[in-house]
This record gives sequence, C-alpha cells and structure tokens, in this order.
Amino acid sequence: MNTTPAARLERWQRFRANRNKALAAPHGWLTLTSFQWLETQPAAVELVPGLWSTDGTTAVLTASAQDGLTLVETGQPVDGTVTAALLDEESLMWVQFGGADGKQVMVELAMRAGRYAIRTRDAASPVFTEFDGVPTFGYRPDLEVEAGFRPYPEPVDVPIGTANPLVDGVHRSVGELVFRLPGKDHEFHLQAEEEKLGALTVTFHDETNGDSTDEWRKVSTARPRVDSAGNASVVLDFNRAINYPSAFTPYGTCPMPVKNNSLDYRIEAGEKAPTLAN
Repeated sequence: MNTTPAARLERWQRFRANRNKALAAPHGWLTLTSFQWLETQPAAVELVPGLWSTDGTTAVLTASAQDGLTLVETGQPVDGTVTAALLDEESLMWVQFGGADGKQVMVELAMRAGRYAIRTRDAASPVFTEFDGVPTFGYRPDLEVEAGFRPYPEPVDVPIGTANPLVDGVHRSVGELVFRLPGKDHEFHLQAEEEKLGALTVTFHDETNGDSTDEWRKVSTARPRVDSAGNASVVLDFNRAINYPSAFTPYGTCPMPVKNNSLDYRIEAGEKAPTLAN
C-alpha cells in the first residue's frame, strides 16, 4: 500500500481489463445455457444429441456418428457408447458439437453433491456474444485496507448453501481477516479460505446486495505477510471484489458466504450486478 495513488489506480485498471478478458474466454462462464442432472435410465436431454445416463459412479453417453458429437480431448467422433468417471466437485469438458467447426457447443460433465450433471456451453449465447465488460463502482482508495490475519489452529469445514438449492457446499475456513472500514468504529471479521500458494479468498454479503450488486461477491488477497513479531496481515482491496459466475448465469453452483461473513456496510467498490442480454 506504499505505492502512489496514480500507480494504484493504474494497477486496478489493469486488473479490470484482465478480468473482462478472462470472462470473455471461449466456452467460459458466459456461455452456460443449461444445467441438467443425469438419470439412471438412458434418456434424451435438452440442447444436446444422444442418450445420457449414470449408474451413480460412471456417466454414460450413447450417440451415433450422425449426431455430430466429438470428444473434446481427441476430436474423435462419438459413434456408440462412451463413459467417464469423476470425483465430487470435478468437471470434464467431455464432448462438443455444432457450428461450422463442430465446436460451437461444449458439454461439461460435472459431479456435484454426489450426482452427475451436464452443463452446456454455447459460444452463440447472447450473454457471451453481447458482453462488453462488467459494470463497476469507481475506484475507492479508502476501501483498500490493511487486515490482520488470525489463522485457526486447523481448518474448519463449515456447511454452506450454493447458487443451486439442490447442491450443498463446504467452506474450509482457515482463519479470519480482521479490519476496519471508513466511518465505522468496530472491527469486521471475515472467514477466509486458502487458495493456491497461500493466497486467501473471502466470500461476503454487504448492504449493496440485491440493490447495485449481486447477492454476494468475493475478494482475494495475496499470501499473508508475517512481521518480526509473528503477526500476519494482508491488503484487503474491495476494489477487486468480483462476482461469482452465478451472477451471470442461473446454471452455476457457486458457494454462498458462511453465515458470519455479512458486513453492515455498503461496499460501493468492485463489481456491480451485471446487465445481461436476453
């Protein structure tokens, strides 16, 4: 936080450009057009050729060459029966079809809450083709704050809901971020999860939700720094608060915040609720 205001603003603008570029990736979250559970008996599903089923441990697809399905990994046509097996929370970009190159629609196989499902990702989705960036609040340097990190002796698994009412989730809390916000005289505490290389992520509610922002958002930090006295801290920059994929599509299974991660404050920084094409 020792950089100049102009440098911090430029850094945030660079972050925003990279974020919008990532969202606009081919067959990314903006292309989701369905979420469907697989049944035990082979059956047709919406938007995809073939017959789909599961025995609980394996997903099964039967199709003919005329259906135009090919395996994403190899490009080999599906002509007969193919199978795949996943662990819970895993996903596989399995088959594709449609369009001039046969790759317009990608079908993702997913295991969620111990059940197999498929999600279609269509490059012709208007949410994707008409995307021109996520609306944001203006840059707020006062909402880039220093937060102490208080790690738990061991991670704590907290049951949570998700954007899909049929899918439960687990928040693995590794500790709390403790900080103050402008105009408030009390401390805030947010439970954090650990990501790659020790980075932290917090999923939170605030008083803008359902108004100018989606129902919840998340913000990530770098790995905590530890000073000579053994105290850990991070920079918590709410200007980098972003939406989960469920803000852009009804077909996400994104995690909700843990019960205590609600701020009695309007975090008017970061991403707003997106304006979606019909």
